[in-house]
Amino acid sequence: MKPEQCYTIWFSQRTGSTLLNTALASTGVAGNPGEWLHGKDPKRMTREDLEQMWKEGASPSGIFGLKTSFNAEWLSAFRNIFQLPQTATRPSIWRAAFPNCNKHIYMTRRNKVRLAVSWWRAIVSGEWHRRYGEKPQEHDIAGQYNFDAINHLYIECSLREAALEDFFSEEGIVPLTIVYEDFILEYEATVLRVLEFLNIKTDSVKVAPPALDKLADDIAEQWVQRYRQERQAGWERLAW
Repeated sequence: MKPEQCYTIWFSQRTGSTLLNTALASTGVAGNPGEWLHGKDPKRMTREDLEQMWKEGASPSGIFGLKTSFNAEWLSAFRNIFQLPQTATRPSIWRAAFPNCNKHIYMTRRNKVRLAVSWWRAIVSGEWHRRYGEKPQEHDIAGQYNFDAINHLYIECSLREAALEDFFSEEGIVPLTIVYEDFILEYEATVLRVLEFLNIKTDSVKVAPPALDKLADDIAEQWVQRYRQERQAGWERLAW
């Protein structure tokens, strides 16, 4: 059975998408917008697989959400599954895979240097999330600063966002933009704003407290400042 309404949370890494996912799921009215495509092979995806996702991720009222990064391979796979013409727009292909998906949430982070450093820290430490109240894990990563890796992630996150902007512009989609730095400061208000954007009544909705703690630490800040200095080495006019 097709969902009554679908929505997509689009993100690049380290923008608070998991925090938003868990918050929305806690309300019980917005489905479970997890990474339903993560770990799956686009070449082996079937229509039956998609229908199973709709069933497992929907709320009792038929609202289905998912969060994902932009991936052209999935669009090609969905085009083939639904036998859509080459002239079909990418948003229309997405709607074929996720019916009634007319709501898009775009998660971003203003400071892309801090995003890239956070991403690299997660890679080298293996700690991508920390449950709220958990004791911080001990990581001996101080010597694992890597300019080239951080620079690559800085460029990659920018390209991912450019790809998303291109996707939205193809049909004039205006997503609800959630900025990480604002989300952290206005957690509950942001979650309620998302529900309102999805046309879900919020009168009796309860939002669970944040499920995750911030991972930023002194080492991450040292890497931010070191990258900032090395990236601008030799510049006549410093940007930051």
